[in-house]
Amino acid sequence: MDLKYILTFLLVCFLLQIKAQTVDKTVLFTIDDAPVYTSEFLRVYNKNLDLVQDESQKDVDAYLSLFINYKLKLKEARTLGLDTNSTYLNELESYRKQLVKSFLTDSKVTDALVKEAYERISHEVNANHILVRVSENASPKDTLEAYNKAIKLRERALKEGFEVVRKDVHNGQTVFGEVLGYFNGFKMVYEFEDVAYNTEVGAISMPFRTRFGYHFIKVFDVRKSRGEVTVAHIMINKVQADTTAGTAKSRINEIYKKIQQGEDFESLAKQFSEDKNSAVKGGIMPAFTGGQLSAPEFEDAAFSLKAKGDVSAPVQSKFGWHIIKLYDKKAMPAFENMVSELETKIKRDDRSKVIDNALVSKLKEEYQIQDVGPDLEYFVSILNDDYYSRTWKLPTDFDGTKPLIAIKEKQVTYNDFAEFLLESQGHIKAKLDFERLVAQEYNAFLEKRLKQYKEGNLEKENAEFAHTLNEYREGLLLFDLMESAIWNVYKTDSIAIKAFYESHKKNYLLPERVDAVIASSANKRVVKKIGKLLEGHMLPEQIKNLVNADDEVNVVFTSGIFEKGHQALPSRYTFEKGISKAYKHNNAFVLVQAKEVFPEGLKTFDEAKGHVISDYQTAKENDWIERLKEKYKIIINQDALKRVKAQIKKQ
Repeated sequence: MDLKYILTFLLVCFLLQIKAQTVDKTVLFTIDDAPVYTSEFLRVYNKNLDLVQDESQKDVDAYLSLFINYKLKLKEARTLGLDTNSTYLNELESYRKQLVKSFLTDSKVTDALVKEAYERISHEVNANHILVRVSENASPKDTLEAYNKAIKLRERALKEGFEVVRKDVHNGQTVFGEVLGYFNGFKMVYEFEDVAYNTEVGAISMPFRTRFGYHFIKVFDVRKSRGEVTVAHIMINKVQADTTAGTAKSRINEIYKKIQQGEDFESLAKQFSEDKNSAVKGGIMPAFTGGQLSAPEFEDAAFSLKAKGDVSAPVQSKFGWHIIKLYDKKAMPAFENMVSELETKIKRDDRSKVIDNALVSKLKEEYQIQDVGPDLEYFVSILNDDYYSRTWKLPTDFDGTKPLIAIKEKQVTYNDFAEFLLESQGHIKAKLDFERLVAQEYNAFLEKRLKQYKEGNLEKENAEFAHTLNEYREGLLLFDLMESAIWNVYKTDSIAIKAFYESHKKNYLLPERVDAVIASSANKRVVKKIGKLLEGHMLPEQIKNLVNADDEVNVVFTSGIFEKGHQALPSRYTFEKGISKAYKHNNAFVLVQAKEVFPEGLKTFDEAKGHVISDYQTAKENDWIERLKEKYKIIINQDALKRVKAQIKKQ
C-alpha cells in the first residue's frame, strides 16, 4: 500500500466501523436536502471515542461540527465531479481489491492456524532430513518410485542410525542428507514444518511429500525460543562529531568506566545517550524479540544477559556503540499481541493454501456446488500435444454455449472453461496426461469462478464489507479534494504564504540557546576543581587527562549548542556567558562553560517555512469551510440531536 493509501486511511480511520449496524432513518441534518442519519453519526462518534486525543472532540456539539464539515467537503467534491475522475475510480478499485482479501477467507481456519503458528514460533526444533528429489508434476510411476526409495532409506536409518545413512546417501542431486539445526515456525515450507513439530524427539518420521520430493526427518531436540527482552541502553552515535568528547569508542568506554565505578546507569543515560527517544526514560526501550531490531550484535548482547540489572560491556552495532542493561526477560510476547503479525505471515506462507481450500469448500456449500463435477471427457478428447507448445486451439465445431455448471443464478458455459484452458496453456510447468491436466485445470477454474462470484456480490451479501468500502470511497474522495484545494497550495501561493509569515512572525520563535561545554561528574569537588581549571583557560582535553587519572573516569565533557530544556542542562541553569556554579542534575553534578548565548529570536522565513505552510493551510481551510457553509444550505434536526445527546449520555 503506497503513501497516498496510508494517508487516506489515516484521514478517515476515525470513520471506520467494525460491525455493520441497522440503519436508523431518522435524519440528523441535511445539506442541500441530502439527508445524513443519526445512525451514521452515532456509529462514527462512538468509534471515534477510542481514537481521539483531543477531549473537545468528545463533546457532541463540537464533534457534530467536525462531522458537518466532513460532509460539506464530500458534497463539494461531488459537485466538482471528483468522483468521476478516472484516477479516483482506479484507486478506488485498487482499494476494493485490497479490502476483498480480508473478506474472502475462512476465519475459523485462519484463527486455528494463528494459534498453531504462535505455538510453533514459541519453540525451536533441531532436526536433520533426508530428501529423495522428485518433480512436483512427476508421473504417478516416478512419484511411486521416489516414495518407495524414501521408505527403504528410512528402514535403513532405523537399523543403521539416521546420521550414518544421511551421510552415506547424500549426493547433492537426487538424494540430499542435510543438517538443518534449530528452526521454528515460518522457516520451512509448511508441510515440512508440520511434520517436524509433530514428530517426537528422537523419532524418525514417515516419508512425506513437499514440492521438492519425499522427505523423512529425525528430531533431535525441541527448546523454547529466546523470547522477548526489555533493556535500557546508552548509545553513542557511530559518527561522533563532538571533537571535545573524543571518538565514539573512547566516549562509550569512559561512560562504561563510570558504571563500573558505581554511578547510576539511568542517570548516565539521561546525560549522555544519543538515542533521544530512550534517553529521557533512563535509556529504557520497548520490549523486543529476536530479529526485530535488525541489529544482531545488539540483540545477541541483550539476550545473553542473564539476570535483571546485568550490564553488558560496550558493544558495537551499525547504529553506534551501546551499553545495555537488562530489565526483563520473557519467554514470548502474549499471544494477543502477535495475532495481527501472525495473520499477515500466514497469508504469505504455504498455510494460505489451507485457508484457500477451506474457503473453496465453504463457497461450494454456500452456493450448493456438488463435489462430483461435470463430465469433462469432452475437454480431454479435444486436447493434443499442441497444448504443451502453447499453440493449441479450439476445434472449429466447438459449441461454447453448452452449460457447464451454475453458481446461483450465474450460468458458467463450456466457452468459459475453454477460454481458461487457452489462457492456462502458457503457464503449465510440466507435461501431464490430459485427464489429469483437465481435472487440475477445472479445479483451478472453479475456485477462480467461485471467488469471482463472491467478490462481485460482497456488497449485497455482506453489510460490513459494504459499509467499509463506502468509508474508503468517501476517504479517497476527501483526499483528492484536500490535496487540490488545500495541501498543494504551497506550489501556487508562495506570495500569500510569505505575506502570512510577515503578519504572524511572533508565532515563529527560536528558543534561547547556548554554545557551551558541559562537565559532568558524580563528585561535586571534582566539578568545582574543573571550574577553576576552566577559569585558568585550560582546555577540556587537558582537564580530562589530569582528572581522569589512574584509569578512573571522573569527568565527561559534552560540547555543542544546547536549547533551553536540553537533557544535559540543569533546569535551574541561567543562560549567561562564563562558567556557571555546580548544579545537581540527574544524580550527578554538572558545570556549564558558556562561550556564547543566543537569545530568543524570530525565525527567518526559510527556518520556519514548514511550520508557516502548515499554519497557512489551516487558516485557508477554515476560510474555505466558511464559504462552503454559505454555498450549501445546512439544516439540523434539533429534536433528533436532543435524542442523540440523551442516548450518548446513557452509554
